[in-house]
Amino acid sequence: MGRPSIKDVAEYAGVSPKTVSNVLNGYQHVSEHTRAAVREAIDALGYRINIAGRQLRRGRTGMIALAVPDLDIAYFAELARHVMAETERCGSTTLLLETGGRREKELAAVRGFDAQFTDGVILSPLALRPRDLAGRDTRLPLVLLGECNPPGSADHVAIDNVAAAREATEHLLSRGRRRIAVVGGTLRGPRTTSRLRTVGYQRALAAAGVPVADDLVVPVGAFRWADGADAARLLLRLPEPPDALLCLNDHLALGAVRALYEEGRSVPEDLDVAGFDDIEATRFSVPTLTTVAPDKPGIARTAVRLLLARIDARTSGGPAIDEIADHRLVVRESSGG
Repeated sequence: MGRPSIKDVAEYAGVSPKTVSNVLNGYQHVSEHTRAAVREAIDALGYRINIAGRQLRRGRTGMIALAVPDLDIAYFAELARHVMAETERCGSTTLLLETGGRREKELAAVRGFDAQFTDGVILSPLALRPRDLAGRDTRLPLVLLGECNPPGSADHVAIDNVAAAREATEHLLSRGRRRIAVVGGTLRGPRTTSRLRTVGYQRALAAAGVPVADDLVVPVGAFRWADGADAARLLLRLPEPPDALLCLNDHLALGAVRALYEEGRSVPEDLDVAGFDDIEATRFSVPTLTTVAPDKPGIARTAVRLLLARIDARTSGGPAIDEIADHRLVVRESSGG
């Protein structure tokens, strides 16, 4: 016997399919006797509601796509967990995709993957260009995370990266550090997360009357453990090495701490180290890591709320909304905490 249908339940209960539908949808104008008969039929036949079919009849799939660059980077994995919990709380399901930071995959996310299986997309892009979003189909709701966000292109959630980096740098300055390097930074270029965090670093130094030394701003090829270790070793070879490292994510910072240990340098006695993202590993490293903690649950809640509002309105039109999520500096052992 195949999967029982509403018609099968109706025949078993001796009612019409419309009455079975009314019971399933909780309509009040059904007698208790009829309601009990339908429920008995459902239990006897093992009928299960076809959620997918119900969603499609309503013009929805119940699926939200979340596209992030790299699940090996703990920040994105932790953020994804919060987004999935929030979508489940709101009665939807998350489809998780990894773009690798590749433009063609991020473009596919903006287009809804050229399929009809998702009601909207939350995307954390790295490689998109402003023109990629300028002509997008606004019928597909889209929320962007991070800093790749041409004005007015889509709803957007991020922390204030300039303020966050400035606060972290000010903390290092308050410790008497003056040769502060920024690992993963960039002194010029487009409005990326790295550029904005470098701006915050520069503003903190300028306010303290400390000149910015170009050789202390070290770009990296990727934001992984090994890149942080390589950058730390490069900085130690300078004629005047740094006395603190501001690393633009925690993977870089923890890689740098390991390299410093291997080079015979002590943290924080010889150098202070601070990171970004407050991933779980920072609470278990030796020393524990000072880091900027974005409100990841808050980012997830806001992104899902914005997306569901667009889905409910059945349009992505209207002015784009920019939301700034909270952050805080968590001072731990790597900077004297």
